[in-house]
Amino acid sequence: MTELSRRHLLAGTALAAAGAAGFALPQVATAAAPQSGQQGPGFYRFKVGDYEVTAVNDGTWYRKLDASFVRNAELPDVQKALEAAFLPTDVVPIPFTTLLINTGSKLVALDTGTGGVLTGMAPQSGTYAANLAAAGIDPKTVDAIYISHFHPDHINGIKGKDGGLFFPNASINVPEPEWAFWMDDGNMSRAPEAAQGSFKNARRVFDDIAGKVQRFAPGKEVEPGIMSIAAHGHTPGHTAFSVHSGNKSFLYIADATNNPWLFVRNPTWQAIFDADGNKAAETRKMLLDRAAADKMLTHGYHWPFPASGYITRTASGYELVPKMWSPTL
Repeated sequence: MTELSRRHLLAGTALAAAGAAGFALPQVATAAAPQSGQQGPGFYRFKVGDYEVTAVNDGTWYRKLDASFVRNAELPDVQKALEAAFLPTDVVPIPFTTLLINTGSKLVALDTGTGGVLTGMAPQSGTYAANLAAAGIDPKTVDAIYISHFHPDHINGIKGKDGGLFFPNASINVPEPEWAFWMDDGNMSRAPEAAQGSFKNARRVFDDIAGKVQRFAPGKEVEPGIMSIAAHGHTPGHTAFSVHSGNKSFLYIADATNNPWLFVRNPTWQAIFDADGNKAAETRKMLLDRAAADKMLTHGYHWPFPASGYITRTASGYELVPKMWSPTL
């Protein structure tokens, strides 16, 4: 039997009195509102000093989990780590989130997303163009592109689906060692079958625009306040970037980690995508150490949207503390 509190009785008495006095009682909705079935636009803005940063989501790849995904960890341990993060244990969620930095004088893109051509493998990807438009950014206004590495989910967005340049007025800048590796025919001929697709894709993207592509040596300032950082291991020329404005700093570590609940918490784990697993782990720890020591806001390309947060050290690795959503910049 339901017990009624004094509060319930008083509320009921008040409603009865209102009805008796001739006041209209609230009507109960009887028709179900239609469900949307869609997410809202995936973009998020924040400030780094005087610079405005826009994170633009390009969807998510739900990769089937198998024993090969982490080379040096047992599958049950990987599944346990996913379960501890309240994630499914049969797939690994791998989001894609790019960055655009408005310095006040230039609009700079760091990586360009999948170009919408990975939807066969990752049907929830390819949202970059729509989200860029929702953010109010015209691709024609982008002045410069800087690429972290040549994996398809980072370079494919240089071109539209029609094969033309998606950012027609932007300079295209790539790490010199990355170009030297992926565009070398000898490296391609010696590469294992699993890597052939990335070699061919690099040529699809760059062959007809090679004369427009500028190469930079990681470790140098590429734009005022934007420094490139040699972060090799994930690929031979993988590059991170730091952004500095006023007394604020920001670190973009690109693919130095994949899913953070696996590779931030367990920095020695080596993902199947890492070309040199040992070097990738060293680089990962170097960047996470820097982020933790300097308390830098940090962005990981494959972290949960909006893909930025802070890094703290733990007894066995590191922990990502996601940036709290803010209604103001």
